[in-house]
Amino acid sequence: MRVLLVEDEPEMASALAAALKNYDMVVDHISTLADAEEAVSVNTYAAILLDRQLPDGDGLTLIPKLRTVGIAVPVIVLTARGDLVDRVAGLNTGADDYLGKPFAVEELLARLRAVLRRPADLPSEIIRLGQLSFDTGHREASVAGRPLDLPRRELLVLETLLRRMGRTVARASLDEAVYSIDDEIQSNALDTHISRLRRKLSEAKAGIEIHAIRGVGYLLKSAS
Repeated sequence: MRVLLVEDEPEMASALAAALKNYDMVVDHISTLADAEEAVSVNTYAAILLDRQLPDGDGLTLIPKLRTVGIAVPVIVLTARGDLVDRVAGLNTGADDYLGKPFAVEELLARLRAVLRRPADLPSEIIRLGQLSFDTGHREASVAGRPLDLPRRELLVLETLLRRMGRTVARASLDEAVYSIDDEIQSNALDTHISRLRRKLSEAKAGIEIHAIRGVGYLLKSAS
């Protein structure tokens, strides 16, 4: 899951990004409204965490711009301006939630899960292929009922391939799912993740294979 964090306080941004990454999220951190508009125009986000007091204006001004062009991504406003008038203004502008600083990271994560929750609290989606099951809600993989322990980036690669099983996934799409705009990516990093994931799936007898499509990307399908 890719999240956009718009926050100009370096210490706050660093702490939030680290906490979110611990929950298998890819975090793009930027510090101005102008950069936020650019990021949203070229990337797809599951949610936006938006500070109000930014160097080039009030973060709330971003929300109507998004809605005007049909971008319905959930927005949680993070701000030191947490009195009733400010909270009402934020919600009336189109924010999905409003969290006053200081706050506990656990509360932010709970609110983030709430805005991402599907209607009527539907159960997590379970994706199955071969002997592998992937719980999208709890972000857990298992093979024939046995947990498959994967580090964050391998888990993100697996989820991305599973969601498009039977179709070739471009390298660029996998990079976007795994890395944030701040990550320094080695030229062979994705191939390394794929290689390790293949080995673990094979050792677990998952009954699925990852095929390299030369010059394009990767394809996940059941083993022949």
